[in-house]
Amino acid sequence: MKSMTVYDSLVPAFNSVFKADPFEILDSVFDRDYFPALSGRSPVVDVREKDGHYIIDAELPGVSEKDLKLELKNGLLTLSTEKKEEKGDKDKDGRWIRRERRESFFSRSFELPDDADGDKIEAKFKDGLLTIELPKKAEASPKLVQIKVA
Repeated sequence: MKSMTVYDSLVPAFNSVFKADPFEILDSVFDRDYFPALSGRSPVVDVREKDGHYIIDAELPGVSEKDLKLELKNGLLTLSTEKKEEKGDKDKDGRWIRRERRESFFSRSFELPDDADGDKIEAKFKDGLLTIELPKKAEASPKLVQIKVA
């Protein structure tokens, strides 16, 4: 198979100046930390209210349950995870042509409304979807106080 060379057909005079393998060029760019945003990501999140609960659905493809961290502190619910890059045997894994799955992390925080009951939060994780249910606090029934008039 002929090597993919993007510069051969465009400008033959530059063949010796540029690297012939475009994947090598891409790798050299993405191996550097020029693009720190590529290492972080943010999950797609939906927040809704239903039947006396707040429900947060977060799509987390490729994340395992053991890598999830969910914390509530001072009314701030924080969802985070960190995925370490898998170190493989270069000879066994072959030469990378394109590699986008690298170490990644994210952290997303939600300020809970005053009527959310933080003590009764429940979370379920299935098929890459994290569902967090926050029940609302029971409303205090109005108290009737009889006042004697003198």
